[in-house]
Amino acid sequence: QVQLVESGGGLVQAGGSLKLSCLASTRTFANYAMGWFRQAPGKEREFVAAITWSGSRTYYADSAKGRFTITRDNAKNTVYLQMNNLKPEDTAVYYCAAGPGLALANVRDYDYWGQGTQVTVSS
Repeated sequence: QVQLVESGGGLVQAGGSLKLSCLASTRTFANYAMGWFRQAPGKEREFVAAITWSGSRTYYADSAKGRFTITRDNAKNTVYLQMNNLKPEDTAVYYCAAGPGLALANVRDYDYWGQGTQVTVSS
C-alpha cells in the first residue's frame, strides 16, 4: 500500500496563493503518475491536475489552466500543487492520488489516495 499525506491547505483571500504538498511513503514513488483532485460539499470529486511519472508531461482541468501548476520532486517523494489567483469557487477538499499513468483525468485512474486537505477561499 502507498500512503499519501497532503498538507498546505488553509484559509486564503480571493486572489491569494497556496502551495499544497503530498508526501508519499513508497520507495518507488518515481514509478507513479500523480494527480490532484478536489471535492466541494454536495459535489463529486473532480480532476484538477496530473503529472506523469517522469514529470515530462502535465495536464490540467480547464478551471486550473493558467493559475495552478503541478510539479514533483522524486528525490523527496513529493508532489506539489501551486495555486495562484485563487477564487471562491476553488474552495474544496483537495486530494492527491497515485496511479499507473495509463490515464490521468478520472478518479478510476488512480489506486491510492490521501486524506485530503481543506482549501477555503474567501471573497
